[in-house]
Amino acid sequence: MDMVIRRAVPGDYVGLGEITARAYLDDGHLDFNEDDAYLGVLRDVAGRAAVGEVLVAEQDGLLLGGVTFAAPGSPLADIAGPDEAEFRMLAVDHAARGRGAGEALVRACIQRARALPGVTGIALSTQRSMGGAHRIYARLGFQRTPERDWAPIEGLTLLTYRLKL
Repeated sequence: MDMVIRRAVPGDYVGLGEITARAYLDDGHLDFNEDDAYLGVLRDVAGRAAVGEVLVAEQDGLLLGGVTFAAPGSPLADIAGPDEAEFRMLAVDHAARGRGAGEALVRACIQRARALPGVTGIALSTQRSMGGAHRIYARLGFQRTPERDWAPIEGLTLLTYRLKL
């Protein structure tokens, strides 16, 4: 069966929250443990869905992963300018990697950004250690924007990318 990209529904929230948290924990992207407050943010899909658009990749009824899309002006945007969309928290279940879910989710964000009037680009922040995601971004035409790199907490510099639409 084909992979489907769709808007998350409440029945997806807990599962996607766990996929997202596990991706960060198990891939070693952050030095935190199960007690870290940011894990609560990663797991709070309902909170993101209330103020933005959370997309999921699904195949044969199985949740593969998800991403949060932030239109211009969204409270979920970290670095986007007034004419940019942004996406965050791209995560794919370990067991589902290699099927194209990550790329399909990014492509869906690009499509949504292109459909918004006045949007000239889509931006994102990523960690240096997220090599798989970086390969997707390069393949889809995103350019590094090192002048926009930033640190949400001391000792963690996030790299930024932008795709001109």
